[in-house]
Amino acid sequence: MNRILLAFRYFFSILFHGVIPPDAGPATAVAVKIEKPVESFDRAVQMLALLQRDGRLIDFLLEDVTPYPDEQLGAAVRNIHDSCRQVIERYVGIEPILDAAEDQPVSVETGFDAAAIKLIGNLTGEPPIHGMLRHRGWRVKEINLPMLPQGSGRMVIAPAEVEVP
Repeated sequence: MNRILLAFRYFFSILFHGVIPPDAGPATAVAVKIEKPVESFDRAVQMLALLQRDGRLIDFLLEDVTPYPDEQLGAAVRNIHDSCRQVIERYVGIEPILDAAEDQPVSVETGFDAAAIKLIGNLTGEPPIHGMLRHRGWRVKEINLPMLPQGSGRMVIAPAEVEVP
C-alpha cells in the first residue's frame, strides 16, 4: 500500500512541478532522472506575452526611461499598472500567504513553511515566533492560461511588426 501512495505522490509532483519530490530517498533520486518539461518554459513565455500584449510591460521594462520627466513616466506607469493587473486577475488566481494587515503583529508557529514565510530581523529563540508582518507574501492558487499555440511561436513574447507602404 505504501508503494501505491508513493507512486501517486511522485506522479502528481512530476505532473504539476516536473520534478521528483525533494524528500524522495537518495536511491530513488539516483535511479530516476526527470528533466523539467519544455512546456513549463512555454508557459512562462506565454505569461510574458500576455503581459506584453495587454500591458506593454516588456516594452516598458526594457526601455531607458531616464530621459523622461517624472510626470510623463508616472502617467505611463498608471496605464501599464492597470493593464498588467487585469492580466493577472484574468489568468492567475493569487492569494496572500498570511491573511493579515501589514505592520500588524503576527505569530509564526512551529513547522512553518520556510519557502512561504521569510523571517527577518533579530532571529532568536524557537517558534512560535512573534513579530510584525512587513509583507503578506503571495502564492498562486490557480492558473487559467489559454491553450498554447502550436509550432515555433511558443517562444515569441511579441512578434516584430513591419509596416509595408
